[in-house]
Amino acid sequence: MSEPNDLAARRRMVDEQLRERDITDARVLEAMMTVPRHLFVPPESRHFAYSDGPLPIGQRQTISQPYIVALMTQLLELVGTETVLEVGTGSGYQAAVLARLARQVYTVERSAELAGLARQVLERLEVENVAVSQGDGSRGLPEFAPYQGVVVTAAAPKVPRPLLDQLDLEGRLVLPVGGRDGQMLERWRRDGKDFRVERIVPVAFVPLIGEHGWADDDGEYRWI
Repeated sequence: MSEPNDLAARRRMVDEQLRERDITDARVLEAMMTVPRHLFVPPESRHFAYSDGPLPIGQRQTISQPYIVALMTQLLELVGTETVLEVGTGSGYQAAVLARLARQVYTVERSAELAGLARQVLERLEVENVAVSQGDGSRGLPEFAPYQGVVVTAAAPKVPRPLLDQLDLEGRLVLPVGGRDGQMLERWRRDGKDFRVERIVPVAFVPLIGEHGWADDDGEYRWI
């Protein structure tokens, strides 16, 4: 699937962008080294696939910066037995990384076009433990709950209550929360009926559009 120069670029990405920062989970580093990021990027942008930044993928959406993908994944603290929900499939790259770290991944994308393209790439890579749905991800996917991990790859004005409700006991929810022009990456942990939140790092994501997110995608916003 990968040419030698893609493997070398992926190794540099892991060594320089992840190891030299605060990505220490060996399983996350291995997943980032294994998944061919360039296949999840539009052909005209593939020479930037392993660069230290986000890239547009169409429909006013992005594939996140590799470091942010690794950080959000690491914050889920996956050991391999979990059922994980991803909100915001995009090109499918985050789901492909999660697939190497969890038992089952459910991912939901509001754009039918992007959901279809993600399915194609995941099928090409023979990823069998990811199910892609099309719909309003801010509502979660209650039919497959509870989830031991939930990751949201778009910014919510506040934490969507359905996502908290669909967390398993001791489950983790990682998402950006804030305004359209900047947010704080947060990790929520469930403890019975209670939740604890950690504020991790400032970020800038495209908005989460839906019933429990933003009403529409009009307006300007920054990418990560």
